[in-house]
Amino acid sequence: MSSYKTHTLSNGLRLVHLPNNSSVSYCGVIINVGSRDENDDEYGMAHFTEHMLFKGTKKRNSRQIINRLEDVGGELNAYTSKEETVVYAGFLNEYSERAIELIADIVQNSQFLQFEIEKEIEIIQDEIQSYNDSPSELIFDDFEEMLFFSNPMAHNVLGKKETITGFDTVRATEFYNTHYTPDEMVFFSLGSVDFNKIIRWCKKYFITTPNKTNVQLRQIPEIQPAKTLEFKKNTHQVHCMIGTRAYDIHHPDRLVLYLLNNILGGPGMNSLLNLSLREKHGLVYNVEAEYQAFTDTGWWAVYFGCDPENTAKCEKLIRKELAGLCNSSIAVQKLKRYKLQLMGQMAISSENKENLALSLGKSYLRFGRFDELEDVRTKINAITPEQLQRIACEIFNPDNLTILKYN
Repeated sequence: MSSYKTHTLSNGLRLVHLPNNSSVSYCGVIINVGSRDENDDEYGMAHFTEHMLFKGTKKRNSRQIINRLEDVGGELNAYTSKEETVVYAGFLNEYSERAIELIADIVQNSQFLQFEIEKEIEIIQDEIQSYNDSPSELIFDDFEEMLFFSNPMAHNVLGKKETITGFDTVRATEFYNTHYTPDEMVFFSLGSVDFNKIIRWCKKYFITTPNKTNVQLRQIPEIQPAKTLEFKKNTHQVHCMIGTRAYDIHHPDRLVLYLLNNILGGPGMNSLLNLSLREKHGLVYNVEAEYQAFTDTGWWAVYFGCDPENTAKCEKLIRKELAGLCNSSIAVQKLKRYKLQLMGQMAISSENKENLALSLGKSYLRFGRFDELEDVRTKINAITPEQLQRIACEIFNPDNLTILKYN
């Protein structure tokens, strides 16, 4: 029997709560809007709006927002991704109502005052510049632009300095009113507070009505032909990504690819790529494989950084590992160890209550359910060597691989 609890308010706001016996609780709102929902002249608006949530509401200025939880030892946070904006908090249980009221205030009543906007534009432009100075991070955004091309999925979350300069109160308010509606939100909570109290507080504070004119039309990105690009960045190392489009979050083989990715280049030091490129040949400090799944698309890639003279050898070794997973199946006993490793990683991750709360909210927004650890274990244990080999041949097809290099 599932331990999480759910409720839907009359205005469409969905609530999901996972009981947890601790003196600390977490709660937040996940909103179904991200950088892919921006028009071309709104590039960076989703992230900008998230920043502005902390700059004042109809009843609080920015200092009062900051102090409301921090004065009692709590923390208020937020982030923006391609498809979601999340505002959340961690706090002692006795301040649960205070946290819910504050989050409800900033996601419903924010005011986008022009003098605050002008200050925040400068801050985000500095953030963009700082990000541009980090090639190991920037390359992921450029790689997504290659895969998604002219689709809004290609938008990087921070936006561009020239676009952000044109943001003002009218444009920010319009974006906020269009997307920040209760029918596009999930309120999530994790802690020992009784769920009936949480329902009562949410009814009291989340009072906005749905925006019936908000019809979100996300377009699935077209498949782009495989290509190779090189950019001169004057970096000491070569930074490289090799990858392709992959499954969305609803695909039946998503978990198979997740396991396969972990075997190939997950966080463990015994991943195939780390053993080959770093431990055996000493060519890289960092090599990793990443699988990102979205609502209607996804991508998979290998990232590494190395000295320029080692680039070709690294590529050759990576292709060798990809071909090996496609050409032969993993032995049953070895696959059992790989499964145990992944399930152990997931169990350790779930002990981070903040991450668990965020996973709860995102899962309920996207699937209308929350798969607890035992459910996921059952699915992982059912994966066969034949499935892994089939997915490896499909995703790691050398004819479909796009390559991006920073020299």
